[in-house]
Amino acid sequence: MDTPVAAPTTPISVTELNRMAREALESRFPPLWVCGEISNLTRAPSGHLYFTLKDAGAQVRCTLWRNRAQRLELAPANGMRVEARATVSLYEPRGDYQLNVESLRQAGLGNLHEAFLRLKAKLEAEGLFEPTLKRPIPRYPASLALITSPQAAALRDVMAALARRAPHLSVELLPTPVQGEGAGTRIAGALGSIQAMPDTARPDLVLLVRGGGSLEDLWAFNEEVVARAIRACPVPVIVGVGHETDFTIADFAADHRAATPTAAAELASAGFAEAAGRLAHLAIVLQRAMQRHLDTARQRMDRQALRLIHPRERIGRTRKELGSLETRLRHALRVQLDDARTRLRHLDRQLHGRRPDLKSQHQRLEHLAHALVTRTGRQLDARRTRLAALGAHLEHLSPEAVLARGYSITRAADGTILRDASRAPTGSEIHVQLHRGEIDATVHAVRTAAHKND
Repeated sequence: MDTPVAAPTTPISVTELNRMAREALESRFPPLWVCGEISNLTRAPSGHLYFTLKDAGAQVRCTLWRNRAQRLELAPANGMRVEARATVSLYEPRGDYQLNVESLRQAGLGNLHEAFLRLKAKLEAEGLFEPTLKRPIPRYPASLALITSPQAAALRDVMAALARRAPHLSVELLPTPVQGEGAGTRIAGALGSIQAMPDTARPDLVLLVRGGGSLEDLWAFNEEVVARAIRACPVPVIVGVGHETDFTIADFAADHRAATPTAAAELASAGFAEAAGRLAHLAIVLQRAMQRHLDTARQRMDRQALRLIHPRERIGRTRKELGSLETRLRHALRVQLDDARTRLRHLDRQLHGRRPDLKSQHQRLEHLAHALVTRTGRQLDARRTRLAALGAHLEHLSPEAVLARGYSITRAADGTILRDASRAPTGSEIHVQLHRGEIDATVHAVRTAAHKND
């Protein structure tokens, strides 16, 4: 029993009410056959047909759209008794309950239809149509058997769809008549031949297809022998017979029913089509992920580059620091000399005040002054020597100085510095940086350290 729709908590418009009623009718009733007499038939300039279908107790409005009316095999007229295949719907602007007719047939075909219904009821009672018996379609079948007539348009439709969606799929045609006397037995025989195959030679899937036609044309697919052969087939069977509105006993017995032969081919190749779409999606995802990874790497490289200091700049900074130290040293020496001179003057005044032995004191003063100058000179020379040594050491550590002594820097093709000859195989491109200029070369021989010792 259907679950009732929860009532809206707020008022709704008439338009919304009619839309909800139409959706409820269309979802509740599957396409069905309705028998009655045509009356009030009207053909609109657009080609659509409008009429009433009635019996002794009731009537219902019907609409037959132009594209379906053009395919009718009979000319509808007032008073004609027909069987209409239709879906239940509602015309929203007026709130009229109606049938959307898909096809019409004369009610006189009831004998075949009754036979169809009797066989359907019999097989259904036996459990031949049980959903639990339906086998799943292989997602990626490697091969399939196609049962149809070589002259049928359905064959071209199926092969065109498979060539478009799964061109690699192996297809074996089992040519079989699909109409006329004995066609049902031949179809059952084709299905039986698959059962007789060894397991290794059997296809993964069977397609039983035919184009549209009248009930008589499709009767081979309503025979009991075909239905039982479908269920006895050891591999899943897809039946695509007629148009979307055509139903046969074979459709109910099949593992899967397709509306048309083309739809059957699409159902058989659905896994490959979905895989292609999935691969395309994953390619886009991978491309975006790689782009994000590259962007992050570029940003990281840019930040690291900002932190790198060129050796020339580092040497320049050291020179500035040494210059600052030299300036401070000279200033300190000047202060010491000024202090010494001040003390000398102070002592000189004391000596004059005490009237010391000027000659001896003068000699002593000269000796002290000489010692002071000598010591100060030595200190200045030592500082200058140390300063020169530090500068020479810095120049010695400069990459350009190393290159000037005859050394070189060798890089691989990707820019990495080579420290091991085995990293540069024969035939690879290398880049050599000299003191003056650069060389691009090709490796002709490699001698490793172990080879050299030998």
